[in-house]
Amino acid sequence: MNKNLIAAGFVSLLSTTAMAETIGVSMALFDDNFLTVLRNGMIEQAEALDGVDVQVEDAQNDVAKQLDQINNFIASGVDAIIVNPVDTSATQAMTDAAAAAGLPLIYVNRQPVNVDTLPDNQAFVASNEIESGTLAAFEGCKLLRAAGKAGGARIYVMMGELSNQAAVQRTKDFHDVIAMDMCNFIEIIDEQTANWSRDEAQDLMTNWLSAAENFDAVFANNDEMAIGAIQAMKAAGIDMADVIVTGVDATQDAMLSMAQGDLDVTVFQDAAGQGAGALDAALKLAAGEDVDQKVYIPFQLVNPANLAGFMAKN
Repeated sequence: MNKNLIAAGFVSLLSTTAMAETIGVSMALFDDNFLTVLRNGMIEQAEALDGVDVQVEDAQNDVAKQLDQINNFIASGVDAIIVNPVDTSATQAMTDAAAAAGLPLIYVNRQPVNVDTLPDNQAFVASNEIESGTLAAFEGCKLLRAAGKAGGARIYVMMGELSNQAAVQRTKDFHDVIAMDMCNFIEIIDEQTANWSRDEAQDLMTNWLSAAENFDAVFANNDEMAIGAIQAMKAAGIDMADVIVTGVDATQDAMLSMAQGDLDVTVFQDAAGQGAGALDAALKLAAGEDVDQKVYIPFQLVNPANLAGFMAKN
């Protein structure tokens, strides 16, 4: 059988299945570089499918506002809901609201606290955070050893929002790596949250620098905080060749920072792929199809050696 005819028929079937589908999307925050890529991934996927209307709302980092958005989506008669949670520990009420209405719900990027007890018509699409922090911290450990610091290295850790599962898991990953025989020469001087924010990270790093502690590296839960730390260090006249800085997400700004010789490590999280995957899962559930309840899109280590390949993708 002609493969082109098969492909054309499949696309036609998708378009028919998705005809006049309306998907409500509640994003934790619009003003975030990574989440913007994720949101655009959903929108672009919808635009590629005839008849799919995506209604996207900004929860502005407000849990109550996000729950109101979900209830409004239900009242307006959407076919499915996608949620990027503000607070991953507050998702049970969202699950209950959607379940009571019989509507499919997809959590994207941030793991809900009730991920292991989701109803059959709910799912989670993201990347496995055990990989993210582990890849970043282990590469940071290897770089410190290569720099001759195996006899003892001192680092700062910047955490994301403490209400966010990713921040908790990535920080745990850092600690787990440091507990390994290969990396137990690393001592954490201090760890504090900078709430995923470049500005807050810059302020936090400035405060740490004022303490005049000797340190060898900064391990940050995301790229925005890593960049903020770099900005503070450069403002203080520190040579970035003397400090290892790790982040997570492989944002455009992070890859530019790495190309300039400032950021040493990041981990590619396919935000656009997560967005597209969440929309696909929502459409399948709305059509009565089965989907895996946990859909993981792999993380990938990014360092100066393979940076060019990742920059070419974006």
